Amino acid sequence: MRRSLITIVAAISLGAAQSAEVEPYRPHVGQASDEARQALSSFKIPEGFQVELFAAEPMFANPVCFWPDTKGRFYVAESFRLHQGVTDIREHMDWLDDDLACKTVADRVAMYQKHLGDRFPEFTRAYERVSLLRDTDGDGFADSSTVFADGFNAAADGIGAGLLEHKGDVYFTCIPSLWRLHDDDGDGRAEQKTVLTTGYGVRVAFLGHDMHGLRIGPDGLLYFSIGDRGFHVETVGGLVSNPDTGAVFRCNLDGSELEVFATGLRNPQELVFNEWGDLFTGDNNSDSGDRARFVHVVEGGDSGWRQPYQWIHGPRNVGSWIH
Repeated sequence: MRRSLITIVAAISLGAAQSAEVEPYRPHVGQASDEARQALSSFKIPEGFQVELFAAEPMFANPVCFWPDTKGRFYVAESFRLHQGVTDIREHMDWLDDDLACKTVADRVAMYQKHLGDRFPEFTRAYERVSLLRDTDGDGFADSSTVFADGFNAAADGIGAGLLEHKGDVYFTCIPSLWRLHDDDGDGRAEQKTVLTTGYGVRVAFLGHDMHGLRIGPDGLLYFSIGDRGFHVETVGGLVSNPDTGAVFRCNLDGSELEVFATGLRNPQELVFNEWGDLFTGDNNSDSGDRARFVHVVEGGDSGWRQPYQWIHGPRNVGSWIH
């Protein structure tokens, strides 16, 4: 009888634990309010321009970037992993030596396991997602919102920070992967979620040093960037690796023939080509009194930044960084 009671209690405890583990994650989305409309009153609008509110919570939350397609629909990358799986090394300075030693994404995840212990599952609960906003009645304002893709919640996953739609395919950058999403049946939900390449973001480094800047180049190739969290990407064509710097990449639209276009960047954000095919990016500063910079990104170029420079005492990167 005593053994049966223990068995029952153990079964109940195990069942409760399993129920807690499988409870679905529900991202927090604020209720509708007049906050966004009130903010419009503080905007300084140039003559000849008009500003209107297209969409706000609860249609989406925590937007990081968006992309309008040729049909007037908006894909929005929403972040829920900030401080719930994505952290900043400055909040864990006792990790710094281990972080600088990381050469692969697997190394970073192993570091999480080492330092978090029983708290490691907390880094796999919240997820990033992509929402699709539509104006179904043609009045110029969004009235429909669907979750296009979600579930980006592996321990290695970062902030989803880049979007681009091209001929029905939606490209999404979320450390550690470049994704291609596709809605097969037109229901506003991606049935296909394909990793084209993976291995970006080998270190924790600073918040926001993510994969950004998706752009189709004049050569028809897909370009994108990453901050100085580094990369170690294994492809059919070989290894693309540098743990110490940010970079701009390009590849075919199916992810093949990945190559490093340029390095030496700290945190390149969006990418833009001019009418002659020259590529430019805005590169964030190093939070130490120096200046941010606009960079003419030249094929094969190295703009001088290395992530360990962040930890040198005194002015960072005086010289090549400021000029």
